[in-house]
Amino acid sequence: MVAKLEPGASESALSIRDKLRFLCAPSAYPHKPAMVQLVETHMSYVFLAGARAYKLKKPVRYPFLDFSTIEARERDCREELRLNRRLSEDVYLDVAPLTAVGDRLSLGDTGEIVDWLVEMRRLPGELMLNSLLQTRGVSVSQITAVCETLAQFYRRAERSKIRPEQYIARFAAEQDINRAMLTHPGIDGAPQILERLDARLAAQRPQLEARVTAGRIVDGHGDLRPEHICLTEPVVIFDCLEFNAELRQVDPFDEVAFLGVECAQLGAPHLLRRFIEALASHLEEAVPPWDLIWLYAAWRAALRARLSIAHLLDASPRHPEKWAPLANRYLGLAARALDGGF
Repeated sequence: MVAKLEPGASESALSIRDKLRFLCAPSAYPHKPAMVQLVETHMSYVFLAGARAYKLKKPVRYPFLDFSTIEARERDCREELRLNRRLSEDVYLDVAPLTAVGDRLSLGDTGEIVDWLVEMRRLPGELMLNSLLQTRGVSVSQITAVCETLAQFYRRAERSKIRPEQYIARFAAEQDINRAMLTHPGIDGAPQILERLDARLAAQRPQLEARVTAGRIVDGHGDLRPEHICLTEPVVIFDCLEFNAELRQVDPFDEVAFLGVECAQLGAPHLLRRFIEALASHLEEAVPPWDLIWLYAAWRAALRARLSIAHLLDASPRHPEKWAPLANRYLGLAARALDGGF
């Protein structure tokens, strides 16, 4: 899972530096913000420019995505715009070209297109769910608002055409990758936890298949984490997973169990039950069996442990000291979920 830069290594590296230098300057933007803050993620650079935010995809290639060409990045930007407008239409504004005339870069002007950016309305960072969990917490009314928004989304969402055997095979394939990845020094107890997870997946296969047969799998958000939920009025849920349609084919209760795992990792384990119960209420259906919910939670926690370790495979990982301890915290949550909850 090592990231690879687009072909033409030295020229690409210089080009990326030039793009970053330009986009970090307030003069780059039509609305001339007072300052620009750069936030780097695993796959993107985000420029917080006053009332706007712009996302530039990194020219990377992984087994699960390929952003190594301008054309691929444009397609992904347009897909991100389309998918995120399902939940936050007034936040995702446009796809903007980055152009060049000679060595002069400009945003949305004439010239050769050298890259593409997603343009968004900037949201208040202090109202992100992850920020609130670290400051004053969240209220019952805010939990209700999140679940009302999600229930409306899931009712409108396209029903997945995945077959029961495909759904089961996806868990098995991801478990194979988990085993290969969670062998890093400093990772505690991964083989035992993954064996327990295998046993639960086998034992609860009829429950998983029944969710598919009942038409419960939808084209969902795909990356429902606290940092992707802004508790404004109305609630905004953004940054869905756009680069892999298969990974968005989810049971809504799996997706909300994932949100609960992420809240638990931030010190609020009680929120998983509250989110699950509130979602069921707003969908006007019964909560699925809790052993299925905790299986989903364990599954998501193991996956997040693996994705944490994956950062260390980058050529120059950001904050390398962070990832093994984080993976262990997720594995601890997986074990607690397999024990019946947290």
